Amino acid sequence: MTSNPQAASGEPNPLRALTLDRLRRRTSMKWRTYPEDVLPVWVAEMDVPLADAVVRAVTDALALGDTGYPAGTAYAEALAAFAEKRWGWDGLAVGRTRIVPDVMLGVVEMLRLVTGPGETVVLNPPVYPPFFQFVTHMDRQVVEAPLGADLRIDLGALEDAFRRAAEGGRRAAYLLCSPHNPTGTVHTAAELAAVAALAERYGVRVVADEIHAPVVAAGAAFVPYLSVPGAERGLSLMSASKAWNLAGLKAALAVAGPASAADLARLPEEVGHGPSHVGVIAHTAALRDGTAWLDVLLTGLDDNRRLLTDLLAEHLPAITYRPAEATYLAWLDCRALGLGDDPARLFLDRGRVALSPGIDFGTGGPGHVRLNLATSPEVITEAVRRMVAALG
Repeated sequence: MTSNPQAASGEPNPLRALTLDRLRRRTSMKWRTYPEDVLPVWVAEMDVPLADAVVRAVTDALALGDTGYPAGTAYAEALAAFAEKRWGWDGLAVGRTRIVPDVMLGVVEMLRLVTGPGETVVLNPPVYPPFFQFVTHMDRQVVEAPLGADLRIDLGALEDAFRRAAEGGRRAAYLLCSPHNPTGTVHTAAELAAVAALAERYGVRVVADEIHAPVVAAGAAFVPYLSVPGAERGLSLMSASKAWNLAGLKAALAVAGPASAADLARLPEEVGHGPSHVGVIAHTAALRDGTAWLDVLLTGLDDNRRLLTDLLAEHLPAITYRPAEATYLAWLDCRALGLGDDPARLFLDRGRVALSPGIDFGTGGPGHVRLNLATSPEVITEAVRRMVAALG
């Protein structure tokens, strides 16, 4: 697979476009969960203006009154073209896709297709907290295969989890986070092929959450799970929401491998009524016409990773940080600070900076925090300053 181009395009860096005063006018979760004196660098919302292509597409739709129900395959066609150009993958067949409300609700629907109540879903903690919440809410059991010390998939632990999950002939699924949230790990083609081989050996169905796929650092290469040998029975969820900050414009795509097309065909028709038609328009425009904006964003994120590395080395050297290969999230190991399982609580209470508590991400999460890098260098600098002040 090819890595993302980082060419200059004349686009301004969206991470430097908005002041903190302007951001505080927003009414979304990031800016309304905590009091105004708290600096929010937690939930995965970006501090950016939208790409012009998205604004134009949505504005045109509103001017036309084009606010009905979603229809057609334009979103899937845009994603297929993006996948071929960006990742060198020409295997995304539009006929094996379905529109779903968002990635997590799509995950739930895919798990319903391949498992039943009381059956098992394998997770790789520390991992995105809603994985645990949604899986248990739908009456499935969680079996953990924790990441290794290198924050990569531990294939031995995964095989053991698959064996336990499928014991007695039970149906089981593996919810793969790719790229991984919160660590930002990009799974290699060899790792994903090994996952596919294990899944086939134990009869486990793989459902891949690939929402962060477009957000990859320079020098790294995202590999779609369905592109590797042996993944034909897999199912994937993709969306433009993370890369273009479109979480409030609901729309995602479920993508089936060649051998799972019949499963996807059983998806209830009403699921396709959940996405926003305006959301579909926005996501389609992002994938089709917003790549120059994305490239500048990715360059800005690379700069922010370097900035955070330098700030921590100078001011908080006890925190261990490995700059991620993907996502705009930073996974910080604070255990050497001696702050217990939930250092985010102290940083919030004493420093008035909100980070995502590592404890929420399951096994391997206690003693860690997650910091959102999709903001201005000034906000990152202030966040670290507040963390330092909390320890004073």
